[in-house]
Amino acid sequence: MRIALIATPYPLEEAPSPPLGLSYAAAALESVGATVRILDFIVSRYTPEKLRRFLDAFEPDAVGAGCVTMNYPDAERIIKDVKRFRPDTVTMMGGPHVSFDVEGTFASCPELDLVVIGEGEDTLMELAPVLTDRSAWGAVRGIAYREDGEVVRTGPRELIHDLDRLPLPARHLLPVSRYLALGYPVSIITSRGCPNRCIFCLGRKMVGFKGRYRDPGLVVDEIEHILSLGFTRINVADDLFTADRKRVAMLCEEILGRGVKFGWSAFARVNTVDPETLKIMRKAGCDCISFGIESGNPEMLKRIRKGITLEQARQAVAWCKEADILPHASFMVGLPGETRQTLEDTHRFATELNIAYGYHFFAPFPGTTVREELENYDIEILTNDWGRYDANSPVVRTSALSPEEMIEFVKEYDRFNEAIWEESERRVAEGTCTEREYLLVEGNKKLKLVYTVLSSDLVEEASIERVDHASPQDLLASRLAAVTGTDENFTKRVIGEFFQAGYLRHSLEGSRFRYRWTHNLEVDELPIAP
Repeated sequence: MRIALIATPYPLEEAPSPPLGLSYAAAALESVGATVRILDFIVSRYTPEKLRRFLDAFEPDAVGAGCVTMNYPDAERIIKDVKRFRPDTVTMMGGPHVSFDVEGTFASCPELDLVVIGEGEDTLMELAPVLTDRSAWGAVRGIAYREDGEVVRTGPRELIHDLDRLPLPARHLLPVSRYLALGYPVSIITSRGCPNRCIFCLGRKMVGFKGRYRDPGLVVDEIEHILSLGFTRINVADDLFTADRKRVAMLCEEILGRGVKFGWSAFARVNTVDPETLKIMRKAGCDCISFGIESGNPEMLKRIRKGITLEQARQAVAWCKEADILPHASFMVGLPGETRQTLEDTHRFATELNIAYGYHFFAPFPGTTVREELENYDIEILTNDWGRYDANSPVVRTSALSPEEMIEFVKEYDRFNEAIWEESERRVAEGTCTEREYLLVEGNKKLKLVYTVLSSDLVEEASIERVDHASPQDLLASRLAAVTGTDENFTKRVIGEFFQAGYLRHSLEGSRFRYRWTHNLEVDELPIAP
């Protein structure tokens, strides 16, 4: 069985990690003998022609795409292209969006054969041997498919209680060098499950309310493997990492006991941390914690069932500062019942905390309590254009607040930050900046360059005539600088670093240099780029 998994395009400006869920799915399929490839369109440009070349070379029996709500339209487009090129190939999707909008997904994408619902590893391991035998699908729990024009659900699958039996994510199938060049952290999970009942979140419904925990030793084994690939930062993407403080301490002690050195961050709730937990996390390398506080209005926190208080938020932030951990807070704009006053309360509270924070526009995803019980909340959904569900623009309104008012509120915040950033850029240009300002500005320049190069396939498409006394990497850097409008000396420095680190290689074809990102596949790469 040959199975291709698609990492659906996702905006690089949203700081994506290497796709963790898809890597778990790939590992599950490999564990039952399937030959698997991941075609990653997060760190490369999607074109139908590139997809067709890949399909012709690999000849998969099945193609699956993972997605969340905001990139569902891209996943649908890819599935339609797969069927156009190879009509007999089985097509499937997985992820939170399609899990909670099964009927809508099949209605909008007739080319889709089946949906994997919820936690997918056990389902895929059972499904893989019978993927090309539609008559056997009905016996596989955890999927939905069409039969005689009707959607058939095979019933829910029990959650995986022993996470330790799952194979580690198949990161060997990912284009690691591209992610290393991008510089974002790698995500891991140490547990699954969320006991909280926030009306805007799918965590509890997707992975259950009861925490399921991995063995700390196996987690650190995975961390050591990630570091061996060249990554230096890790983000713990648990639904609630600090739910069990004793287990957090055990994990940190395992890291310390092995002497593993790396920087890491985690998500937490303000009512689940204490000084002792934060102290050992910091000692083990944690330098940043993100808190979803959502609102600075106490009544709003109750309405959305957040289960925290503003005083708990103040205390958690203070404890982080004492532990030398950078706290970050996220707030939502446009929550049910939002008014100008509640937004002002949020602004005042966010400012009071004196930490880094950001705003996101509220989006009622399929499957969330607020969407399923819309009549109980002061909220009006303005669009089901899933591509707009990226938290970067309003998709709702309340009785007291229009989308335009929400936008203006966030714009005021953006204008304030832009003024600070422009001042930092000015000081860097004048040579009067602090070391931190220099690193931030230069890091941002590098990120923009790499983002443009990756998202436009500029390396793969470069074919440059050989020039005497000019190195291949300098020729490439000059070409990239001209195309992106980036300073040539800066571009040469960045590209030189990538060649030295082994992320980029060149070959001479006749009198012209061709370039490619390296890959860590243990087998020959398939020709997916021009």
